[in-house]
Amino acid sequence: MAKIKSMFVCQECGYESPKWLGKCPDCNKWNTLVEEVKETHKEIKSKVNNLRVLDNMPKSIGQIKSGEKQRYDTGLRELNRVLGGGLVRGSLTLISGDPGIGKSTLLLQTANSISKSYGKVLYVSGEESEEQIKIRGDRLDVNAEQLYILSETNLDLIEAYIDELQPVFVIIDSIQTVYKESITSAPGSVSQVKECSNAIMRIGKNKNIPLFIVAHVTKQGELAGPRVLEHMVDTVLYFEGERTEEFRVLRTMKNRFGTTSEIGVFEMAEEGLKEIYDPSRIFLEDTNFNQEGSAVIGIMEGTRPILVEMQALATETNMHMASRTAVGIDSQRLRLILAVLEKKLRVPFYKYDVYVNVVGGLTLDGTTGDLGLALGLLSSVKNTGFKLERMVIVGEVGLTGEIRPVSSCDRLIKEAEKMGFKNAIIPERNKDKVTSASMNIIGVSNLREAISKIF
Repeated sequence: MAKIKSMFVCQECGYESPKWLGKCPDCNKWNTLVEEVKETHKEIKSKVNNLRVLDNMPKSIGQIKSGEKQRYDTGLRELNRVLGGGLVRGSLTLISGDPGIGKSTLLLQTANSISKSYGKVLYVSGEESEEQIKIRGDRLDVNAEQLYILSETNLDLIEAYIDELQPVFVIIDSIQTVYKESITSAPGSVSQVKECSNAIMRIGKNKNIPLFIVAHVTKQGELAGPRVLEHMVDTVLYFEGERTEEFRVLRTMKNRFGTTSEIGVFEMAEEGLKEIYDPSRIFLEDTNFNQEGSAVIGIMEGTRPILVEMQALATETNMHMASRTAVGIDSQRLRLILAVLEKKLRVPFYKYDVYVNVVGGLTLDGTTGDLGLALGLLSSVKNTGFKLERMVIVGEVGLTGEIRPVSSCDRLIKEAEKMGFKNAIIPERNKDKVTSASMNIIGVSNLREAISKIF
């Protein structure tokens, strides 16, 4: 007979303890250990000579055939870009994001497109009824006959419906609402999420069906549930943006079938998510050039060059400790640039509150925008704009004040030329590889040289 015992499991990281602890020793979070009943069966030891058939024998790597995985076209070019060219059969994709950001809208539009092109699609919702999904579908003009809606949270029943329906694509919204009856803990607990994810992965791999599962996020914006969930799936997507803004960015955090540096840009409209094929034009739509503190910078998101506006504001303060606020860039990077400006140019930023914002809700990675940030901060302190009209700025700032070269500078300048820019400030070491018929290309080696050229 099975022996029943209980364990205390951390709801953040999955750490298990035989007794309750106030602080998890693994992730150092407080009050996260919850008692869960576990059933342990007697271990059955099998001898190798008793095994009748070994179907999956080890193979030499030279004997294994390699080939590109077959992919489904999702009907959304931006989603295909993020996934690496389309939806791989048998893959398990996890998508997360803040509540109300548009995850269900994106998946419903994808399900509608795939069902029209390839066959039956099953959309399983544990949070909404069929009627609620139908109301959203009417608003999004989702009317595919092969799209089936199921409101269910019991994973055993969901698996039975998949066996009966034989769909080509399955969406489960969300993993925190699904449960297995054999697990006694509540839905959303670490044990339920781990077991249900394992079962879903087995369904997808055995039946060669691509699956999308939705996951909740914590207050800190991190993926809710155990860390093993991210390791288990093939692709992790994060849908980001502000609910008050119309732009949404779909970013890849992990992808076994493609790159992790691509992004997809969408606009939330009344009739659903619209794809943005030219994000530079959208992000610069309301830019007021030659305003103090405003600089247009070029960044690379995967293979896509994007121009965005970065705004900096420096105001004098009487407080003992000046404030530093950064939205869209790393706050540590902002402090580094401020330290370089204070040391090399003797600008007293310790007397200023500094605020930096990337327009459009985009979050920047890398160092391509360092020079634009530095010059925008100086422009705000001087209370004057740049003397060069319609200018784009590209470059990394070193700790000694030198301007270091950046990769893909030529592609960024071509994007700026396409957008109608007239001037470009780039690192001197990038200038030999950059050509433009209509733009004035200015190479700079250090911050002082850059200041003399634009102020």
